[in-house]
Amino acid sequence: MAACLDDKFESLEAILAEHLPEDVLKKVNLSLRGPGSVDLELPSSAKETAKKNNFDLQGYQIKVAQNEQLRPERLVRIGAIQNTIQKPTDAPVHEQRDAIHKRIDQILAVAHECQVNVICMQEAWTMPFAFCTREKYPWVEFAESAYDGPSTKFLAERAKKYNMVIVSPILERDEQHGDVFWNTAVIISNHGNVIGITRKNHIPRVGDFNESTYYMEGNTGHKVFETEFGRIGVNICYGRHHPQNWLMYGVNGAEIVFNPSATVGALSEPLWSIEARNAAIANSYFAVGINRVGTETFPNEFTSGDGKSAHKSFGHFYGSSYIAAPDGSRTPGLSRIRDGLLVADCDLNLCRQMKDKWGFRMTQRLDLYADSFTRAIRPDYKMDIIKDPNFTK
Repeated sequence: MAACLDDKFESLEAILAEHLPEDVLKKVNLSLRGPGSVDLELPSSAKETAKKNNFDLQGYQIKVAQNEQLRPERLVRIGAIQNTIQKPTDAPVHEQRDAIHKRIDQILAVAHECQVNVICMQEAWTMPFAFCTREKYPWVEFAESAYDGPSTKFLAERAKKYNMVIVSPILERDEQHGDVFWNTAVIISNHGNVIGITRKNHIPRVGDFNESTYYMEGNTGHKVFETEFGRIGVNICYGRHHPQNWLMYGVNGAEIVFNPSATVGALSEPLWSIEARNAAIANSYFAVGINRVGTETFPNEFTSGDGKSAHKSFGHFYGSSYIAAPDGSRTPGLSRIRDGLLVADCDLNLCRQMKDKWGFRMTQRLDLYADSFTRAIRPDYKMDIIKDPNFTK
């Protein structure tokens, strides 16, 4: 297994704050996070509740957007939730799910107190990330209808109560199409209705990520949902490794793209802080990386197909959820080891302002790449390589 940080390491930000003088820390943070991310004062009662219930609560303002003469500010308060499972994986399914619902209820109440407008949970938030096991039962019993399953009903009530758009990534059972499973995000309006669903476009087949045992690539494309608090897209987990996936949400007009994930330290932690931030810059939108947190142990051993010994744990899900802006500014990450709620004030006018400044959309040459991709998928495609006639292998 590749070297990775252990599950006692809270965060890079905590280490820097502990060891650097304040004046040096400010300069380091400016270098790491860009100029736009500053602390946001949250209600003291919210902080007390977070402390009492042992979850990380952080708030920031991304203060970069210019004041315009013809458009008012479009301030939106974005939230991201990361959480551990709350019961052992051998507990009854309904007990596991209900315990997670209870935990999320606590965090959502604090999000409301912090005046969050739109919020997203981690990938498959209602269950352990059991897709490593390749076992069907009991794990498929966590699957539910996207439109009227227990988790959708639970969150729809909170969405209406709190006037909050909620993105709920679940394991979906599609009862209308042969009871097949999908990895799906349900977009719930602040009025309590389901606006629509979007499914995971790219499915991993690496290490313990045996997800294609349960579901295949999604069939919903790159939908963008227009809400009271902006146009949002959802790039689920492994899709963050595919730049074209991020690109298409921008082409379809997204202003906020959530990336609900479940990924472990040995596999991807060096990539985590880069990918959503790069996407925000390249596509002129706010990108929200949300990762599961904690170590989940399963009743039966499983293998990774790499010749190493069988094991019962996927590894440590390292949390570290963060929000990146289209100018490259980003918030610090949440804890690597604790549940958390991240809150950020963002002016969606910054999306168009960055398009105006950098001209990425004007210069992106979709026509060029459309032609190249069309040729690349043909069976008779030949790579466009010009060989040096004086070079021999």
